[in-house]
Amino acid sequence: MSIGSRILAAALIGALAVAPMAVFAQGTQTAPAAKPAAPPPAAAPAAKPATAAPAPVADPLDINTASKDQLMTLDGIGEARSDGIIKGRPYRAKNELTDRGIIPDPVYEKIKDKIIAKQVAAAPAAKPAATPAAAPAKPADTTTKK
Repeated sequence: MSIGSRILAAALIGALAVAPMAVFAQGTQTAPAAKPAAPPPAAAPAAKPATAAPAPVADPLDINTASKDQLMTLDGIGEARSDGIIKGRPYRAKNELTDRGIIPDPVYEKIKDKIIAKQVAAAPAAKPAATPAAAPAKPADTTTKK
């Protein structure tokens, strides 16, 4: 290596050594002076969303216990569909309405936030009546008659 290239290399290394560490750090850096940020525009009246989400229903309708009239208050559920819902009881989950083909998917999408399928508590199983103990069987007669 020539003396000139050694001096150049030493100068570069020295410049890097004395350079501020902030240049290499990922933390805060001093930004060059910039124009002050423009003030935010005046608050415009709040715009309504394009599609309003349905308000959550306070008390969803239980499809396992609802009457025919209660079921018919749901959008897309008439007499025939409410009869089908009642005949298909009990349901473990509300999506069984579409899984079993009782209502079509578009109707289910309209009412899924308004219904629930609560589990019906099963009545305690009755114990079988106690049967009287059977009399022991008589041993077979092994004697031969002559």
